[in-house]
This record gives sequence, C-alpha cells and structure tokens, in this order.
Amino acid sequence: MSIKLTLNENTHFGVPIKIYTSDIDQESIDQLHKMSQLQFIHSHIAVMPDVHLGKGATVGSVVPTKNAIIPAAVGVDIGCGMNALRLNLKASQLPDNLSTLRNAIERKVPVGFSMHKQIRAKASTLTPLDKRLNQITLKHPALKRMLRHFDSTWVKQLGTLGGGNHFIELCIDENQDVWIMLHSGSRGLGNVIGTYFIERAKKEAQHRFGHVPDKDLSYFAEGSNNFNDYVEAVEWAQEYAYENRREMMHLILEAIRPLLPKFQMTKEAINCQHNYVQKEYHFGEEVFVTRKGAIRAGQGEYGIIPGSMGAKSFIVKGKGNNESFCSCSHSAGRKMSRSKAKRQFSQQDLIQQTEGIECRKDKEVIDEIPSAYKDIDEVMANQTDLIEVVHTLKQVMCIKG
Repeated sequence: MSIKLTLNENTHFGVPIKIYTSDIDQESIDQLHKMSQLQFIHSHIAVMPDVHLGKGATVGSVVPTKNAIIPAAVGVDIGCGMNALRLNLKASQLPDNLSTLRNAIERKVPVGFSMHKQIRAKASTLTPLDKRLNQITLKHPALKRMLRHFDSTWVKQLGTLGGGNHFIELCIDENQDVWIMLHSGSRGLGNVIGTYFIERAKKEAQHRFGHVPDKDLSYFAEGSNNFNDYVEAVEWAQEYAYENRREMMHLILEAIRPLLPKFQMTKEAINCQHNYVQKEYHFGEEVFVTRKGAIRAGQGEYGIIPGSMGAKSFIVKGKGNNESFCSCSHSAGRKMSRSKAKRQFSQQDLIQQTEGIECRKDKEVIDEIPSAYKDIDEVMANQTDLIEVVHTLKQVMCIKG
C-alpha cells in the first residue's frame, strides 16, 4: 500500500488525511489539518508524495468538496500543466552542441515577463476565448484594472513560457527517442483571475456564519453568484492555459525544424494539468475535485511527472486508484524554498549539478537548482499504487524563464 501516513483517523479533528509519503514537514501537516476541518470536504484529503507547503493550500493535495470551491486551493497559476511530444528522431540525430536549438526556441518563445510583440495565435483560437472573456469582465470590470494593457496583454502572452519553475526541455527516453516537453500555465491573466476571486472569497467569508480555520481557505458556496462567476472564470483560465501550451509547442516545432533532420510527431502526445478544479464522481457522490499540484491518474490515463532540471522525468499511465481520487504527483516537489536555495547554493553548485545539460547556469536560476527538489526516484517509489511508468526521460536541454 502506497499510503505512508493517515492523519485524523478515528478522531473528530477533521476528515482523514491520507499521505503517500513520510517525507512531509510539520508546516505542511499543519496546513492540511486546517483544511481537513472544513465541513464540506468529501470523504478525505489525499496528499501526493511531492507534497510541500503552499500558499493557501498545500501543494500536492487533492481536495474533494461538496457544494463549495476554495479559490486559494486552485491557486493563481490556474490550469498550469504539462505537454510532451515524442518525435521520430533518435538522440544520435541531434547536433553535438545544443545551444543553437536552445537559442532558436528562445527567439520564438518569449520567457519570463516577456510576451510576443505581435499577436501570434490564430483567430480560430482567440475569437471564442475573447467572447467568453468579455462575458466575465462585463460582470467583473475590476479584472481589467489588475492587468496592464489588459486587452492586448493576454493575447500577446498566448504562446509564452513565463518564469519560476516553468520550462521547455528536450529529452531522451530509454529507447533513445527524442521528446519535447514543456510546463506552463495561464500567465498574467490567470494570476489576475485567481488573485481577484481569492480576495472576493475572503471578503465573503467575513459575512458568512461559520468558522474558517484560515482566511486562505475562504470558499464560495455553490449556487451563489460568486460561485458561478468563479467557475466560469476558472474554466476560461484552464482553457487559456491549454491553448498557451499548444501554441508554444507549435512555435517550438517551427523553431527546430530547420535545424534538425526531417521529422514527424508520433502518436504519443500527452497533455495534463495540475492546478485546477473539475466535477468528478468519487465515493458515491459527484464532487468538485481540486488538484493543487497533482495530476489526474485515472485508469489508463497518461500523465507527465517531471523531476528537476538535472534529474529524470516520467511519462506515466494511471491505475485509477480510488483512495487518491485517481491522482498522482505532478513533479518531484520542492524540499526548500526559493530564498533558502539562493542562500544555500552557489553558481558553481548549479554548474556542477546541471553538467551535460544545455541550460542557463547563471545566478538568477539558482532557486531552480536540482538540490532544491526532492529525490524524484523516491517520489516515484511512493506512488507505485497510483501509476505505472511508461517512459523514463532525461533532459539534454532546458529553457527556464
């Protein structure tokens, strides 16, 4: 059995918390305890082996709720997820020096706070997004004041990477096949939507009868105007994040085609998201499942679990484990904060730990050093009941924001 710890079992403290690792810090446990006290949690909370402290809700938690949604549990990088694509190329067909490929991709795909100078996405993608977004901002005009150059920014950010732990990688699998893998979300507008509704939930909680153990666990009750508007906005952001990754993958392929032997994409293309909420059926009831740093791993469903920029990553297939609400980890998971990583490690440490990988090795990305993350092999060993490994990938090039 993969479950290593069960908290609150046979107590009145809150619903049970089932944890798929023993590597969990006390702050995360305290955060989970607070969430477990909410009266609308269904059955239990499942906690994945990449668990670590998060803002509002614990990263790596799967939270099923009845008639309510917690915006802070979904977070501000709404719809953040992964996309991986296998090419019919072998590692031997890649150039010895990958810097040319990296530079070509970075010219096509803006990273960090950058965006496209011109609109890149097709009208067939933008028109339905724009129509739905207008419906949202008509009801919540304050959203437009929270993002500079609102109407052009969200459009020009479609097909951009962002910063932090978002990345584009070129990887090699166990058969020496070449993969492109990327990780990104809903960019600036997703952040604005998340922030706006988190604050509305907090204000609403001040006037609601009933105890909330932490203001970051403020929620919207199903049937209220705020609930319906949040669901509409969060679904928009999740769709935008998906389109963002799709546009990025198109730009990456466009960038590398002139520099590689003629290639095609294989049938293996995986998309998964890990910061989102959707309706699902579990333990006899239809509930809202919020995955905060976790991916769905239903029976036969494919997913992606990346390690750090110096470790392995995995293409996996779900086993449909009911106790985890058909979920698994979304990554290796951080074991130290970004500020601590910057204090503890040097640029030389980064250079050593990313040896052999074409990537940035400057001081600005020390917070993404492999040692700031948990051991991906241990994380994978703790979830053998949840997924099976289909492919093991090793990155040879990594682009960070």
